[in-house]
Amino acid sequence: MAALAPPVAAIRVAVRSALTGLPAAGPVLVACSGGADSLALAVATVFVAPRLGLATGLVTVDHGLQTGSAERAEAVATWARGAGFPLVEAVRVEVAGRPGGPEAAAREARYQALSEAARQYGAVAVLTGHTRDDQAETVLLALARGAGPRGLAGMPARRGLGGVPLLRPLLAVGRDQTRAACAVLGLTPWEDPHNSDPAYARSRVRADALPALVRALGPGVLDNLARTARLVAADNDALDDLAEAALAAARHPEGGLRVPELADLAPAVRGRVLHAWARELGASPGALSYRHVAALDALVTAWHGQGPTDLPGGPRVLRRADRLALAPGC
Repeated sequence: MAALAPPVAAIRVAVRSALTGLPAAGPVLVACSGGADSLALAVATVFVAPRLGLATGLVTVDHGLQTGSAERAEAVATWARGAGFPLVEAVRVEVAGRPGGPEAAAREARYQALSEAARQYGAVAVLTGHTRDDQAETVLLALARGAGPRGLAGMPARRGLGGVPLLRPLLAVGRDQTRAACAVLGLTPWEDPHNSDPAYARSRVRADALPALVRALGPGVLDNLARTARLVAADNDALDDLAEAALAAARHPEGGLRVPELADLAPAVRGRVLHAWARELGASPGALSYRHVAALDALVTAWHGQGPTDLPGGPRVLRRADRLALAPGC
């Protein structure tokens, strides 16, 4: 028997690790664009999942942003049926009119479609093909934006998606490995022109910034950036636990938060408490930024009688003696 090619083996091991322990109450759905990363993920999943007693399905999303996108989505669906997926669906989404730039709007539409498919089929998980290289790009973009720890934590290996786990099994697998696996298996990936379009920041990072870093610092920089994300994510989890307890302790019986309790907190914890509380009040999560939280923090640590702080989405917060409270009429 011929030895299994190392990139194929590495991807199967990663998928097996992600799927182990999932209940067999429904299928695992693979999100597949037809690119090398998601094709390699799909082939590994349709091999591994049945051996763990799990059913499989595949969803390909047509964003309608390029000529021939519907035909390409159907080609992916046809391939998936031939590859052994018993459940296959091509979903068309509307990207226009959604908030944010084109990348953010397409991402929101895609995840909404995946969430709806997961509910429709009773899926126990949704899998995406994000790799170590995608993680490195995410961390580098977060650094460039001046993001805090949440941005530097990159993409989590597991998060919720409408009540269903969204899993990213390949975050420790390189893009070179997914391409090599496709070559070994005789698969021809689709090359998305958006991935090389310099109009998009991620494309510029992929084509120019990361290769320059690799030339200057060596190939280990990709693993190091991805490792940074894992380490920061672990710190985030610990700080989030502290902040959850601190928020509960700071609540005022008449509503709002007690200033003395907030003032005693470490700045990193207090910022998370104020961020979480602002979201409770109805602040828009996507628009809530560092400057809003800093303005709330100033009501605690640098209050000189200043007026209310406006939060995105409508809430206004003011300080009344030793209490932060929602302004009347909000």
